Amino acid sequence: MIPRDCRRLAEVDFPIAEVSRHAVREKSIRHGHPSTLHLWWARRPLASSRALLLALLLPDPCDDGCPPAFRKAAREALLGMSGRPRGWGQTLRTDVGLRKVLLRFIADFANWDNAASTAYLKTARALVKAAHPGADAPLVVDPFAGGGSIPLEALRLDCDAFASDLNPVACLILKVMLEDIPRHGPELAEELRRVGNEIKARAEAELADLYPADADGAKPIAYLWARTVRCESPKCGAEIPLLRSLWLCKKPKRKWALHAQAVRPRGALPRVEFKIFAPKGDKEVADGTVARGNATCLCCHTVLPVERVRAQISAQRGGADVVFDDNDERSGGARMTAVVTLRPGEQGRHYRLPMQTDYAAVRESQRQLQQMLDEWERGGRQELCPVPDEPLPPIGTLGFRVQRYGMKEWGDLFTARQKVALVRLGNLTCTHSQNEDKHALREVLALATSKQAERMSSLASWITLTQAPRGTFARQALPIVWDFLEMIPIVGQEEFPELVEAMARAIEFFAKVGSASSQVQSADATEHPLPDETAVVWFTDPPYYDAIPYADLSDFFLVWLKRTLPEHPLLRDHFDLANPLSPKEREAVQDETKRYDGRVKDRNFFEDAMARAFTEGRRVLRTDGIGTVVFAHKSTEGWEALLSGLINGGWTITGSWPIATERGARMRARDSAALATSVHLVCRPRDDAAGTGDWADVLHELPGRVGDWI
Repeated sequence: MIPRDCRRLAEVDFPIAEVSRHAVREKSIRHGHPSTLHLWWARRPLASSRALLLALLLPDPCDDGCPPAFRKAAREALLGMSGRPRGWGQTLRTDVGLRKVLLRFIADFANWDNAASTAYLKTARALVKAAHPGADAPLVVDPFAGGGSIPLEALRLDCDAFASDLNPVACLILKVMLEDIPRHGPELAEELRRVGNEIKARAEAELADLYPADADGAKPIAYLWARTVRCESPKCGAEIPLLRSLWLCKKPKRKWALHAQAVRPRGALPRVEFKIFAPKGDKEVADGTVARGNATCLCCHTVLPVERVRAQISAQRGGADVVFDDNDERSGGARMTAVVTLRPGEQGRHYRLPMQTDYAAVRESQRQLQQMLDEWERGGRQELCPVPDEPLPPIGTLGFRVQRYGMKEWGDLFTARQKVALVRLGNLTCTHSQNEDKHALREVLALATSKQAERMSSLASWITLTQAPRGTFARQALPIVWDFLEMIPIVGQEEFPELVEAMARAIEFFAKVGSASSQVQSADATEHPLPDETAVVWFTDPPYYDAIPYADLSDFFLVWLKRTLPEHPLLRDHFDLANPLSPKEREAVQDETKRYDGRVKDRNFFEDAMARAFTEGRRVLRTDGIGTVVFAHKSTEGWEALLSGLINGGWTITGSWPIATERGARMRARDSAALATSVHLVCRPRDDAAGTGDWADVLHELPGRVGDWI
């Protein structure tokens, strides 16, 4: 046991520069990363979580209160490390040298390439064991666990972990990552691959008529669409395809684009026809038809203002579906602009214009969708509607713009064909996983289907530089997307098979993390379920005011997960069983469109919720324990509220380490109150006999400190 008055390494020194470099690099890593298991917003980098957690668990060897047994065991562990750098033996002879080597080890262990290294894992666990001898592993608690970076790193260090969150989607991700994978190991990855291949084969057969191959053997892998409006000029009336750009592919040595031509047939409305060509230079490609929501008619060049664009799209309930006449001919709605194909024996993507067979498949999907809904109606609506009919959040909700364009339910974000494909895929997933009778496999397969939905909405788009899909959540928001991408879920090794394989690799990587005990629970951080003085480390990354509307965004996934895992105990609001979506009232965020207990969820609500959560953290932490709160906000007022909440919650701050965790060029960084640097505040339970400082002194120094972090 580390004496209470002995400083931890994180209170004395920390390798900020090295850990920051590894944390930023991690944003570009996909193989085996938690992000490949399922999307979660603002997930903490594993590098910074791992490094700081280890520094919290270890005492400072230079402190007079550091147990001599730790110094001895730590030296043995470091000297016994396979492949250790030269010179450690000489450096380790002094306590100052031991501290220096520990910091060097922490910096190197933050490197993704060393995260699963046997030598580093063995040494790190030996160091933790030296600091916390005994039969029981130290317990690490995270009450805002979210994407699970902190508890995952606790398992890596052979600590026990208690991870909780109010959000159902987060809880399911946490359960798979922290309970299912450690329990079943690589076997779960093999089962996922096997059943995933079975689902793929069945889905290919069931969806073949919705995604027909070309007559020449080419296979479409994606359809490019544009929402449309009508020009309101009295002398025109042409259909305006809403296109941000006419580019299809902008690779350096491979360029393709659309060329638009106005056709004015006698006795009929003018129309726009496209052809696909290979431009030699950027100037050959015209600008798009929509900018800042205003649409320009390609036939008469009249500009339709954003208000009229919004009104017309709203009348089409989002405008993602095709309108057909009685002869099954397209008469309005979304317009297909190009089809991306793979040709047998040829490398690369190819582009062609849409054909009648492409629209015929869309019409067939509309018939199948209506049949699904009719069967549900005839069954008395006993189960959930096959297509998510839960309401979108109200207009004015942070990050949401789609409601103003006629989208009122979550199902409105998807085209008819996407709905049918996702329902079929979910049904196959549910059926196969039930046959296996293994809860862990069911949950992993449900996450795979949920991930597929993120790439199969009418808010996904085509990246012309890489010829790859950009998912629905390119940002932590749901804005309107004028020209969108419709991916085919089952084509060779694309989409669902690709997602399954990425998840299988992640499972194999996580299986190496450790075998310590972990528990996941749905819980409110302001009413923590653990008893008093249980945790050795209380380490969390709480929400930041109105930075991310987690609950509203996560409903995108929840509505599909509920249909794949019906009656799952985690996929519900435990505080309001009548609520079909994720908990909003208790969520600790600033959202003035919502109320809790008659109170508007304004800035004061958020700050009060944080103070209550900090108080609970102090309660569950042992008197000799230590805590850390991660915060990334630019405003002095935000920092004032955080520090005030910590102090009122019974904490004293003993250290602060600003760690770069984000790419500066990311979209979230622009015009945002969020910092690219996450400040990790190291805290201790405040002694009841502690004196009182002058809060005015803190407020005086705070702006300068926040400025340094920015």
